[in-house]
Amino acid sequence: MTRLIVAAGGGGDAVAAAMLHAALYGDEDQAVILTYAWDRLLIDPLPGPRRASDFTGLQRITPAVWSVPAEARPIAPAGSTLPRLAAELPHTFALLDPYQGAEGLTHQLEDLVSHLEPESIDLLDVGGDILARGDEPTLKSPLADALTLAACCQVNAPVRLLVAGPGLDGELPPEDVDGMLGPVIHTFTARDVDAISSVLEWHPSEATGVLAAAARGVRGTCEIRDAGLPVPLTDDSPRVHKVDLDDAVSRNQLARAIMATETLDEAEAHSREICGYSEIDYERNKALWLNDQQPTKLGPEAISAQLDQFEAEARARGVTHTTFRRITEALNLSGSQRDDLRQLLINSRPEQYDAPLWRIPAVA
Repeated sequence: MTRLIVAAGGGGDAVAAAMLHAALYGDEDQAVILTYAWDRLLIDPLPGPRRASDFTGLQRITPAVWSVPAEARPIAPAGSTLPRLAAELPHTFALLDPYQGAEGLTHQLEDLVSHLEPESIDLLDVGGDILARGDEPTLKSPLADALTLAACCQVNAPVRLLVAGPGLDGELPPEDVDGMLGPVIHTFTARDVDAISSVLEWHPSEATGVLAAAARGVRGTCEIRDAGLPVPLTDDSPRVHKVDLDDAVSRNQLARAIMATETLDEAEAHSREICGYSEIDYERNKALWLNDQQPTKLGPEAISAQLDQFEAEARARGVTHTTFRRITEALNLSGSQRDDLRQLLINSRPEQYDAPLWRIPAVA
């Protein structure tokens, strides 16, 4: 028996897929997780997603689909979390390559479904931006999800759309998607998080990290991303909802527009027209900006002082928790310094570590 889980946005959605499999399917044969190699600039200095030719050591599953095993490596300067995920989790990570547009993704999905004959196909999105219309002012990264949605609705197989942790990606307020959410099929618990606990110690995904924290009982307001987006952590946050796939496509203007695209460039052009931007353009611009910056080199005392100031300002904004990615960027440190910063903070202030989040103390 094989379960196929499509990680709608790549990155953290692939980690959440492993948690979902453990929660819903337990000790069954392990899943095939179909995902982008798209880790954003914190891990990968190159804008946009990676394709098969950006790796060595991939293994062919079908003529159109490759898996990323533990021994695979991205070709420098590219970066990817997928080989390490493959090393630490018992699943097969299959690569989504969007460079042939939605038509190419549909072909990859059909090829894989024909080969695997899976018992079920779940399309998983953490946060719910897959339900965006495209004109929401808080929407930041609609393209990846729209491409997977466009492909999944065209494949000749039943696909169940699941949204975990509505609002946790900071892209759409929960009230914007509440009306689209169907029944709750599961509420994640601390026990479910055990399946990915080792990954949470290093993986940079904020939305899945916040989802895991909510499953462990953390409540409050978490500030994420370089923009400092506030995300509420409530009793609704660990829930997984089923959503009608056709309703999602009807709402998502970008997914409908890119159905017949044959290149990623075409899909990007539709995103600029409908949403007013392309998230890959944002990555291109940020990569150029980062190249011109000199990351701050701070000693422990300077980091502690700057952290105190950041926490005081966050506390004034009503923030109770934040992510290590947010702290890294707020202190103008480079992505490569994130792990060292994380370890320094945990060692020096262990009482503030609400794994995998950082707790802002109520008083200084």
